Amino acid sequence: MNDLEQHTDILSLIRVRMSGLSRGHKRIAEYILANYEKCAFLTAAKLGEVVGVSESTAVRFPAALGFSGYPEFQKALEDILQEKIHSFDRIDVLNSHMTTNMVVNNVMSMDARKIEHTLKSFDTASFDMAVEDMAAESVYIIGARSCEPLAEFFGYYLRLVKKNVQVVKTGNTNELFEQMMYIGEGDVAIGISFPRYSMRTLKAMEFANNRKARVIAITDSVHSPMNMYSSCNLFARSDMASIVDSLVAPMSLINALIVSICLKNSEQVVENIEKINTFVDNFEYSGNDEINMLDENVVNELRKCMDNAAIDEEK
Repeated sequence: MNDLEQHTDILSLIRVRMSGLSRGHKRIAEYILANYEKCAFLTAAKLGEVVGVSESTAVRFPAALGFSGYPEFQKALEDILQEKIHSFDRIDVLNSHMTTNMVVNNVMSMDARKIEHTLKSFDTASFDMAVEDMAAESVYIIGARSCEPLAEFFGYYLRLVKKNVQVVKTGNTNELFEQMMYIGEGDVAIGISFPRYSMRTLKAMEFANNRKARVIAITDSVHSPMNMYSSCNLFARSDMASIVDSLVAPMSLINALIVSICLKNSEQVVENIEKINTFVDNFEYSGNDEINMLDENVVNELRKCMDNAAIDEEK
């Protein structure tokens, strides 16, 4: 039986083989043991670059462990990452002994703690930088799978402030790049991704970075691969309650971004909302529904903010 069959995961295999590796391969091994979450998303060229060895050294590293090639080695890293993501340091809401009230109380309590944890480690400087960056000419928002609703929500409200906001559809890789064809210097891309991280979102962020656009990552930690191509990182706690991604903290962070941007551009927001209401009236839409009532409240609140700002300036 070889080492690949004896050891249940690639990390234990690396530890066993460490003493017999060359100097360059040892450097790669040490980096992987400390940063395997990132390495699962790195090409051989990028791995060699971040470790400080040649691409050929990185390409030969899997063979030193007994793998047939780099793709098999990378798949082993992905497997250990998935195992960590799905480990049950979370609630088993499928437990048949839990009552409905227990599930509701536990899940909501966990969600509240995630927001609290996010707030405790909140980086104000990065948040302010992100708000400034979004004054860019065009904004591209990328979110795949469970993060797609976050991207749509963000884009919907950002359009109250900016004309050129595009929520990039990630269903097809070719279409993704087609939608970002015109991104460049002076624009900003916002990548939203949480475990399990999206390779398509990462590739879109790499593309934006290569085109010299500003890149903002909304993700869960400094260990996220989404940070590789971003110039500004915003972190929000995200875990799972059994089979469901908990994205309440990321949503709260996005809400805070929207409010900050709207307050910074309050005159434009008021003008845009009033235009929308005028369009609705002109097209004889008679439904006085909650959305219009909400818009009026928003306008009134923003007008108060504008009045208060004017008073402060006079003082």
